Amino acid sequence: MTKTFDCVEMKNRIQAEIMAAYEARQHEFASFAEFVKAAAAESEFVREMREKFGRPAKL
Repeated sequence: MTKTFDCVEMKNRIQAEIMAAYEARQHEFASFAEFVKAAAAESEFVREMREKFGRPAKL
């Protein structure tokens, strides 16, 4: 099976997007971990996965 994407490029792109989002909002958070928790709390995808797998909607 031939891959249709570059895993390393995808990882680097996603990490760059996350860091850009953090840098734009870092003044709102005491740490990167707090930013990640807030981003997860705002994510519809995370909410759906928590519901699907029986996890609470909030951390």
